[in-house]
Amino acid sequence: MHFSSFVASALALATGSLAIEKGFNYGATNADSSCRKYEDFHKMFTRSRNLVGAPGFTSARLYTSIQCGSDNAPIEAIKAALDTSTNLLLGLWASAGQGMIDNEIIAIKQAAANWPANMKARVIGISVGSEDMYRASAEGQVNGSGAGATVKEIRKYIKQVRKALKGTVLEGVPIGHVDTLTGWTVGNNKNAIKSADFLGFNGFPYWENTKPNGVSNGASLFDAGVGALEAVANGKPVWVTETGWPVSGPTNGEAVASPQNAKTYWNDVGCNKLFGKRNTFWYTLYDANADQTSMSFAVVKPADGAGQKFNLKCPA
Repeated sequence: MHFSSFVASALALATGSLAIEKGFNYGATNADSSCRKYEDFHKMFTRSRNLVGAPGFTSARLYTSIQCGSDNAPIEAIKAALDTSTNLLLGLWASAGQGMIDNEIIAIKQAAANWPANMKARVIGISVGSEDMYRASAEGQVNGSGAGATVKEIRKYIKQVRKALKGTVLEGVPIGHVDTLTGWTVGNNKNAIKSADFLGFNGFPYWENTKPNGVSNGASLFDAGVGALEAVANGKPVWVTETGWPVSGPTNGEAVASPQNAKTYWNDVGCNKLFGKRNTFWYTLYDANADQTSMSFAVVKPADGAGQKFNLKCPA
């Protein structure tokens, strides 16, 4: 095998695709629960690829493919991504039952029909759900995480999506699921791995308050989580779909939220371990979680041109 072919094969095994994606997570709403529109997504995608000191964030992960305020219209983020040459990890919300999945599939198929060439070029994967198995677990219920979906349901939904996309330009796109380490591994949840083409990993050492979780331990805790998931992944690629450190918020165990600590975590985990090495979607460019109004994970200030919350340049 030629050296170039060897490298390409190694990258494909590590990431699930030949290109290594680097982007952020984007919710369908703003932090005040108002719906994001085409213009909002277009501005965010443009800003993400022009960050001072951190160029190349040209990918986006979505949690739903349905436009906020509609039943099953494609989320306007899709068109904004296509117009800004942004690669997409599409998402389907899987914790609201079969009816929601049906509407998510309608939205994705409509987008594929509307812009077939661009969708084929830009969609790098589809995630059926996000932390649904964690929310359905005993731990998730104790923590009041809300409605979830069982491993049986996630496997069923993945099968339905794969079947629905046959004959479309998205046939063959990797289809997986996103969850926490607990969500992937508790009970019989590992069975979901059988159905997934890739495993999305959401890992936040900031929340691991049963361990020494100061930012100085952030990288080792993150590594332990990824390693534990890869140990049961049966060789399937693990994509980092959420990680980050809050710039403001309450202290959690030994974890202190601050711009300085967010920068340390960005350097130790993002720069040293992820960017350019593994498909990564950082949490987050702009805050969008209405349930986290007391804290912020955003790396930039909301207003255009208002600056960044810490220095995003990686160490030499």
